[in-house]
Amino acid sequence: MAFYHPLLFRLDAERAHGLTIAALAAWGKAGTPLAPSVPRLATTVAGIAFPNPVGLAAGVDKDGRAIDGFFGLGLGSVEIGTLTPLPQPGNPKPRIFRLPEDRAVINRLGFNNGGLDAALVRAKAYTRGKGVLGINVGANKDASDRTADYVHGVTRAAPHADYITINISSPNTPGLRDLQHGAALRDLLAACTGAKGTTPIFLKVAPDLEPADIDDIARAAIDNRIDALIVNNTTITRPGLRSGNAKETGGLSGAPLAPLARQRLADFRKATGAAIPLISVGGIGSGAEAYARIRAGASLVQFYTALVYEGPGLPARMLRELDALLTRDGFASVGDAVGVDAR
Repeated sequence: MAFYHPLLFRLDAERAHGLTIAALAAWGKAGTPLAPSVPRLATTVAGIAFPNPVGLAAGVDKDGRAIDGFFGLGLGSVEIGTLTPLPQPGNPKPRIFRLPEDRAVINRLGFNNGGLDAALVRAKAYTRGKGVLGINVGANKDASDRTADYVHGVTRAAPHADYITINISSPNTPGLRDLQHGAALRDLLAACTGAKGTTPIFLKVAPDLEPADIDDIARAAIDNRIDALIVNNTTITRPGLRSGNAKETGGLSGAPLAPLARQRLADFRKATGAAIPLISVGGIGSGAEAYARIRAGASLVQFYTALVYEGPGLPARMLRELDALLTRDGFASVGDAVGVDAR
């Protein structure tokens, strides 16, 4: 895959992203899987059987155009979205910025997507059995009742998803992160859990939280029987960046997010008392980093930005590395390693 970076990095970041999705969509139905099945890596989280703990974070394949293609790379789960009830264009372009010196990306996309209904048609059409499909739902920017938008998303997505993620942590929709607090959060979670039927529901949180916020979210998640917490979304902080694009507004993802992501994983592990499965996101680009997060308490991991810099062979490499590390340390399964460094 040596051709991957030079060609795509000459293009505008959003155009390159679109071409990558199109290529994976074309390859997905017929392509030979790039990663073998590794029984040791199979795990069950929230009652769902995952072929392995490495997943694609939301935001990569927003509209579900290349679900089969991403599973073909070896991923155990693919999370599409964020999807809103009505299509929306998102924020003005340019709105994705590479920071190659930092192996990072800043985006201010703003929930651009073709709408929930169009994506659900694709979700119904993908080849079942390849992995776990998550559907990430959000509210339209101009919604008069954002809770109603989330309930609509959960209700419509539930029959077609293995799990649904409530995304209230994007920094690119004004006021959205306010839903992470107090009565607004509890009302939202109660409404969504009432609409989900038997489909597990996950909550995705921001990394930019105060200790009191973390405790409040953990308690609300437990009280409302949320099935897992995804920790975390992009950050509005700018930790020691070198790139010329460092001052762009939006959410930062990639390698610089790793220390904050590790800290938030530890914070939520403590705040929940390990009562809810945790999915760690942010700065994961190797099997070694995935293994460290698992040992620190993550039941699953997700990545996004590392794929930009490492190319499509990354999932298979991560699975090989993860399997070797589990073998080295004498774990019969990946589940046996979850939280061993946090006990």
